[in-house]
Amino acid sequence: MDTSLQDRTAALQLRNRRIRFVLLAILVANWLVAGAKLVFGLVSQSAAVTADGLHSFIDGGSNVLGLVAMGVASRPADLDHPYGHGKFEALASLGIGAMIGIGMLELGRMALDSLMHDRHVEVTPAMAGVMALTLVINLVVTRVERHYGERYNSTLLLADASHTLSDVFVTLAVLASLGLVALGYPKADGVVALLVMVFVAWVAYGIIRQAVGILSDTARLDAAQVAQHTMAVPGVRSCRDVRSRGMEESVYVDLKIEVAPELTTAQAHEVADHVERALHAAYPQVVDVVVHVEPEHAEASARPSPHAS
Repeated sequence: MDTSLQDRTAALQLRNRRIRFVLLAILVANWLVAGAKLVFGLVSQSAAVTADGLHSFIDGGSNVLGLVAMGVASRPADLDHPYGHGKFEALASLGIGAMIGIGMLELGRMALDSLMHDRHVEVTPAMAGVMALTLVINLVVTRVERHYGERYNSTLLLADASHTLSDVFVTLAVLASLGLVALGYPKADGVVALLVMVFVAWVAYGIIRQAVGILSDTARLDAAQVAQHTMAVPGVRSCRDVRSRGMEESVYVDLKIEVAPELTTAQAHEVADHVERALHAAYPQVVDVVVHVEPEHAEASARPSPHAS
């Protein structure tokens, strides 16, 4: 393993350790919030508050899933996984979406139960205070998690930040429902719980769509731009069949280039090395570049301009 690859591997392992630390801190915050909401929701028989507590509990569960997944994702490449274990992070994001979907069904059941039965929700200043405090905690958690998600280009942290942000809007809706219940509109509790369910479903859809994109090898880089960077390398006559895949922070690229047919094997290999360095410089998230070198064909001169396919 060359020095540059060793450095990138070490950096990736350090990143994964830091992500696990962030997830652990968020886990503690989420379950403190969830415990407070569930206790007050069950005591007051509020479907909306209990639903919000369940949503926060799912947040904590997703953090546990993320910690386990990141432990696997941080493993270096091996014979069975030559491209590394990074996709386990995407699998965890997919698991988060599935957990949200399961929680959504429970939210719907509780909301319908509240609307169909005469529930006397007891709204107290202590309940409102706890909900306001959890709102502040969730805002801080979302900001911190999104910051580190963008800093480390972590799909998992960004997905979990979106999930936690949904908790902020849910809590705002629940606070509004508590105000309406206190004003004499008891059905507001069930209506808000239903709105929470719809919002949670939308969040789950976004997270699952992102994870599926990664697992299905959606292109990570613009092929035309990659071809432009490649064509700027001296000795490259054409560039085609550009492909990219992987995670946001660890992208794999392969492409084909044509060089002058009179070049020796060593000279053609040197051009390929320059292409690799150029793409690593242009895209810091690229961890591996495979360049297929072919001799330029006689009819290549008739091409109007090289492009990526």
